[in-house]
Amino acid sequence: MSEAQQPVAYVISAVEGFVDETAVKRYAEITGPAIEQFGGRFIVSNAETMVVEGELDSNRLSMVEFPSMEAARAWYDSPEYAKARALTPTTFKGRLLLFVEGNKVNETKKD
Repeated sequence: MSEAQQPVAYVISAVEGFVDETAVKRYAEITGPAIEQFGGRFIVSNAETMVVEGELDSNRLSMVEFPSMEAARAWYDSPEYAKARALTPTTFKGRLLLFVEGNKVNETKKD
């Protein structure tokens, strides 16, 4: 088998904590379907972090894979996600959001 690389985009969210648990649930209810609509899928969802080197103020991390940087930007700028973005300041404490290009490795059969 050989491996083919396909460009993808990752959206990484790191938060220090939550301001309002009810708002977190509402944010998730809006964000999940919006992510799926733009071809995204969670790789990591609200996981506790374990820092082994350096310092990180955030203790929760989420990572979403999108098929392209264009799809990630379209999701972020969409009316569907705008509703969740409006909740961000009252939902999360110390939030960092990153967009990163990467490669998804797909295994393909070699004939």
